[in-house]
Amino acid sequence: MSETPKPWDGDLVRRWLDSRLDAARRDQAVADKRGYAAQDDYDKAAAEEWVCRVLRASGHIDDQAAFASQIKQLVAQDEYPATGVHDDRRFDRHVRTYLRKVAKMTKTNDGFANTLRYQG
Repeated sequence: MSETPKPWDGDLVRRWLDSRLDAARRDQAVADKRGYAAQDDYDKAAAEEWVCRVLRASGHIDDQAAFASQIKQLVAQDEYPATGVHDDRRFDRHVRTYLRKVAKMTKTNDGFANTLRYQG
């Protein structure tokens, strides 16, 4: 017996992006207070914020295929414009990693209900 796939819920994705955006901003603040030793943590949180902000503003959240296409286009970019990061190459790597995570979640339509700050 196969399970019927869950319908795409744009509101759930929007709430998830908002919660991850808030968590990323808090993580950046914590890393910034820790100083030089936490530069990688800062860049990782900045990458998560960048991805969530761009996807939130894209306007494709209500259509799963269009949302997946938007992610695919972002992954194909060579560089991601951002200011205030410590290492551009590290930031770009973290952006691609986070985009792949969201792409996998989009493909399976799973994981958007987890709005906890720390995700496994």
